[in-house]
Amino acid sequence: MGAQTFVLPDLGEGLTEAEIVRWLVAEGDPVEVDQAVVEVETAKSMVEVPSPYAGRVTTLHAAPGTTVDVGRPLITVSAGADEGGSGHVLIGYGTSGATALARRRRPRAATTPARPAAGPRAVPLVVSPLVRNLARDNGVDLRHVQPTGRGGIITRADVERAVHAAAPAAADERRTPLSGFRKAVSAALTRSRAEIPEATVWVDVDATRLWELRAAHPDGPGLLAYLARFTVAALRAYPVFNARLDTERQEIVELDQIDLGIAVQGDRGLVVPAVAAAERMTTTELDAEIRRITADARAGRVGSPAGTFTLNNYGSFRVDGSAAIINHPQVAILGIGRMIDRPWVVDGELCVRKIAQMSFVFDHRVCDGGTAAGFMRCVADAIEDPASVIARL
Repeated sequence: MGAQTFVLPDLGEGLTEAEIVRWLVAEGDPVEVDQAVVEVETAKSMVEVPSPYAGRVTTLHAAPGTTVDVGRPLITVSAGADEGGSGHVLIGYGTSGATALARRRRPRAATTPARPAAGPRAVPLVVSPLVRNLARDNGVDLRHVQPTGRGGIITRADVERAVHAAAPAAADERRTPLSGFRKAVSAALTRSRAEIPEATVWVDVDATRLWELRAAHPDGPGLLAYLARFTVAALRAYPVFNARLDTERQEIVELDQIDLGIAVQGDRGLVVPAVAAAERMTTTELDAEIRRITADARAGRVGSPAGTFTLNNYGSFRVDGSAAIINHPQVAILGIGRMIDRPWVVDGELCVRKIAQMSFVFDHRVCDGGTAAGFMRCVADAIEDPASVIARL
């Protein structure tokens, strides 16, 4: 009887580590070739990893919540001489590895559980294994946690509130290890701030006509779709912002296709899925695609391309402004705050209008403030007179 140790394989997409969410087998259990043995979380998605060996599990090399580097031991299986590996389970383990792994890559939450019937909640609705782990590690009884997610789902924030409420008044501290996703976010934002000499410009914009246009067509595109359309038009006029900077060759690389990133807040944190080839779409088509990628992102599904420019609607969080961080290797990000009633002067008369603040953060290496101001005014003018702009697009 020989022992075979299976290491964490190359999961693709440049990923170098994964966090153990839960083991699907225990030490002493029999295991078959291609049987899923562990669920891990990467910076991209949740993945069920299959075993390339058959036999009996002798050692699980990492506990749930542990981050394991690619190439480090994952599980040891004692196998007889007649039990071989599949030869095609994972990348780096024989033929057709990418295809086999793709069959096991799944979204964090592909479906939303049905709402339970009225009465006591005997079984708490928790989609994410990480939320269960957080509750277990902090001694939180999920049956007593008030859910705020759609369909009555308990989210990470719900558990964190419960932990905070139960914490003693003394100055104790609580440490939460960064997940693989948060590590990836941390690395990207740190690189952006370290490498990009950014500058920010702001403008207050009268969004009353856009608000009225949306109200007149309640079944039509949402406000974000119009903002996306105006942003795409501005990027056509100022292509230097739909670009990346090649620091080795000291060149600005302008891109013909606009993959418009949309900042989305999900259970795992802020993600930026992108609308591919947004320049080819109408406002209605943009609306449908934005809704689709937003729903996918909030459910933990991945697959959209990396954006070439980011639009951040932080007004949905009921805030007015933000000094955003550029999503490296992009060179700019446009944000818009909430549209609220404010006093405004129109034709010399004081009146109440729907006013929003826009902020534009750009890489000062690719252009100067005058170009950034021109881009901002292009978007602002479209918001202030949407009907005439849409007619020209």
